[in-house]
Amino acid sequence: MNKKEAQKRIKELKEITAYHAKRYYDDDNPEISDFEYDMLMLELKNLEKEHPDLITVDSLTQHVGGTVKEGFEKVEHEVPLQSLQDIFDFEELYAFDERVQKVIENNIENNNQIQFEMPNTENSIENKVKYVVETKIDGLSVALEYKNGIFVRGATRGNGLVGEDITENLKTIKNIPKKLKEPIDIIVRGEVFIGKNEFEKMNQEREENEESLFANARNAAAGSLRQLDSKIAGSRPLDIYIFNVQKSDTVKFTSHLESLDYLEKIGFNVNPVKILCNNISETIEEINKIGDNREKLDFGIDGAVIKVDNLNFRDILGTNYKTPKWAIAYKYPPEQKETLLKDITFQVGRTGAITPMAILEPVKVAGSTISKTTLHNEDFIKEKDLKIGDTVIIQKAGDVIPEVVRVVKEKRTGTEKQISMPNKCPVCGADAIREEGESAVRCIGIECPAKQYRNIIHFASRDAMNIKGLGDSIIEELLNRKLIFNIADLYSLSLEDIASLKKNGQKFAQNLIDSINESKNNDLYRLINGLGIRHIGSKAAKQLAKRYHTMEELQKASLESLILIDDMGEIMAESVFDFFAQEQTKDLIEKLKKAGLNMNSQEISNNDERFKDMIFVLTGGLESYSRKEAEEIIENFGGKTSSSVSKKTTYVLAGEDGGSKLTKAQSLGIKIINEQEFISMIK
Repeated sequence: MNKKEAQKRIKELKEITAYHAKRYYDDDNPEISDFEYDMLMLELKNLEKEHPDLITVDSLTQHVGGTVKEGFEKVEHEVPLQSLQDIFDFEELYAFDERVQKVIENNIENNNQIQFEMPNTENSIENKVKYVVETKIDGLSVALEYKNGIFVRGATRGNGLVGEDITENLKTIKNIPKKLKEPIDIIVRGEVFIGKNEFEKMNQEREENEESLFANARNAAAGSLRQLDSKIAGSRPLDIYIFNVQKSDTVKFTSHLESLDYLEKIGFNVNPVKILCNNISETIEEINKIGDNREKLDFGIDGAVIKVDNLNFRDILGTNYKTPKWAIAYKYPPEQKETLLKDITFQVGRTGAITPMAILEPVKVAGSTISKTTLHNEDFIKEKDLKIGDTVIIQKAGDVIPEVVRVVKEKRTGTEKQISMPNKCPVCGADAIREEGESAVRCIGIECPAKQYRNIIHFASRDAMNIKGLGDSIIEELLNRKLIFNIADLYSLSLEDIASLKKNGQKFAQNLIDSINESKNNDLYRLINGLGIRHIGSKAAKQLAKRYHTMEELQKASLESLILIDDMGEIMAESVFDFFAQEQTKDLIEKLKKAGLNMNSQEISNNDERFKDMIFVLTGGLESYSRKEAEEIIENFGGKTSSSVSKKTTYVLAGEDGGSKLTKAQSLGIKIINEQEFISMIK
């Protein structure tokens, strides 16, 4: 490639890699596989090596990807958190070993800086340089800082020099010790990850909740840790393995393996795969062993890390602008296999999302026999140009999820069949629709058996019908025992039905029956919310009840009249209209009427709209009102509430411990009022 062509390609590669690095490091939502990204970076490195005068500081070969996310405090790393040079074959590993041996040998011969204890029979430099081989865990790299044995701060790698302070999120990880067994000052580096089984469970739950699936375990871990709300991190199955001492003011070490053993002794969860090798041949043997057994590990890896064990040697070898010269990462290529896409089935999730599943000719990939895999959605099928009868290439992404990579189009015979998403639910026969701007096709049948568990949970929730005592496990048991099949069946449950769920359950049963009967008197907006109409929450349900007053009038509402409601919008209006047009909806509402549920709005019209066109943000705890009560008062006076402060905010109502919303309001010049001022405004 001549210089002009190289310059053009380097420019393209810098733009492409910068885009995908942002998706990976900053957005935690990659569009391509790690292997594809690695190949782009390898091409860029090779071109820059051929044309060093074309290297610029904005190239990702010159710095670590990643920036500090808005909302986090910056942390300057005392010791940079560098990345590793990636290699993809053993020839490169031999070259790495040759460089290491040469530098150490020259330094010893020329400067005699390092003294060695050497048996007389072992006088080759190869016997002095030993390597530790570790698994390259697929997660998010972090630094943990301890003072006098107490965990004081944790940060992401960021760009290697500056990271994000995520201390509160890291404190939610049980395997990060809050206090060490010895009162030392130390900074260690580790990898936060999510185990394979936990990742599968989490993605399954997200699919059931109609949330987007994580592409791989690394992004799940990174996305969890880079949340401003530590409760989100606390709800995720995060784990950590420590793999390096960054700085130690109290204890000194001579070898890497010695330091890892010490870290384990004082309470750290250290990478369990750490093998000392006497030479490069042993190192390659261990890399191959890890590769052969990677599917047996309960955490995802994408390579093996090779580190010089002697810490004095590390000092001699040093580092460059981005990577240490004493370590390197061997990346395993993803194992791919060819198989036949025999058929398509469609699964209906608990929230109605219809997912196409590929039925495959069984094939063994990365230690697992794969016979089916998700095709995600209609867009994925079109993007890959998949057809029934195609020969396809599959691989396991992140060692966990099998995925279809591409079609082997040259093997098509002309007998392949197009794949079409259903327009009717395969379980209940109700309409299956895909809304504009969304990728999923969904069943909108309120009585669909596949959706009943989630439907009933929502119906009984506090913001809907508020049926106390009807928890998730009770609902699941009622469904499993076939005591209920849908929402309306709750109102025909007997005392004996419920009592049979628990030992000595008479009192529990009576309380639940009382709560179910009490819910019959709820206001109309609660029932509307409880029906689980897509895009319609508590606020929109109140608007609908306020506009139509009765369930009968709402059922007859035209699409045009729905669109005209304040803050409703076309998508929400269409969702309501389509929902009430379904026969299943009409059937369910008729059953609820017969069960005695209130179908009328009980709200008394309030002509006082003193808060019209005003937006309130509530923060902190109030003494006289709950958050919900204060919001209802504001809405009754024609105002609106929001969860975030913006330039459109009229007032921030601040109670005790107001937090970051107060700071944001002050920076934007938004008026902040206390509880007493609010009470004066509503008198």
